[in-house]
Amino acid sequence: MIISRRAALLGAAAMTLCKPALAQDATWPSQPQHVYVGFPAGSSPDLLARIVTEPLAEKLGQPIVIENKPGAGGVIGIQQMLNAQDQKNTFATTINGPLTTAPRLTPSLGYDVAEDIVPVTLIATSPLVLVVAADFPAEDLADFVQAAGKEPEALAYGSVGKGSGAHLTAELFSDRAGVEMLHIPFTSYAEVTTAIIGHEIDCGFMAPSAAMQYVEAGKVKILGITSETPFAQAPGVPVMAGQAGLPDDFRAELWNAFIAPAGTEEATVETLSTHINAILADEAVQKRLLDMGWQAAGGSAEELQQRIAEDTKVWGAVLDRIDAKE
Repeated sequence: MIISRRAALLGAAAMTLCKPALAQDATWPSQPQHVYVGFPAGSSPDLLARIVTEPLAEKLGQPIVIENKPGAGGVIGIQQMLNAQDQKNTFATTINGPLTTAPRLTPSLGYDVAEDIVPVTLIATSPLVLVVAADFPAEDLADFVQAAGKEPEALAYGSVGKGSGAHLTAELFSDRAGVEMLHIPFTSYAEVTTAIIGHEIDCGFMAPSAAMQYVEAGKVKILGITSETPFAQAPGVPVMAGQAGLPDDFRAELWNAFIAPAGTEEATVETLSTHINAILADEAVQKRLLDMGWQAAGGSAEELQQRIAEDTKVWGAVLDRIDAKE
């Protein structure tokens, strides 16, 4: 049902094909296209890029070369895109961090998101779930918030490091729920989960794919998910928005997007966005993404620009909160 709803939305976005074409260089694309990915081959961002660019190459009639430039949480990939000589045929896919939190966390970023980046379209989103041990004395989010609110740092949560998505999400949740939890950093989700099962910490936010095997084994349970709508990879898990004092618009997602360097022609952006939306509306593509823990998104370049601005504001406030606590 969720995929069908998304398909309808994506199909509507794909209808931009009916809009009058903008004037552009009639020779584009006349040579191979290059898409930079700031993560190594075989990583989740790399696989997402390939799922989209394989059919995109067919639609453009030109091969697309994936340029893996890992480092600095994806920042290197964007820097390399911006430094490429052939800006006309150079693009990138990126997770949200390099566009939303990196300007705050990386002193020498080397680019200005508003000035140097042109949004094309949102590719996919991935929520996080709140995980506790199977015997944790809470059956729902309201019980959990009540336990966390008994006193400051009554509960401890684990993340995969300062500034990680799990860390920022936990702090956003704490702020919105009006509680204070103790942060314990680890180096991997496996370590976080082991610590939860062993009662070394009380909880943690993680991707559904990282948690479901332990749920099925009866070792942990999930109290809520951070997406706006239910997620097929976590069946039966309620959304957190509107529960236990959280606002109705509570949302914390990882996402992946297709971007271009500043100066890219508007018609080129529209062509790419239209093609990618059509690709994401394909149920086979949606299934491939869902199997990896991602939900097809899509939408216009303007909507992606708005998402970048909104998330930059939200996560900037969370980083202020973290700084104030240290």
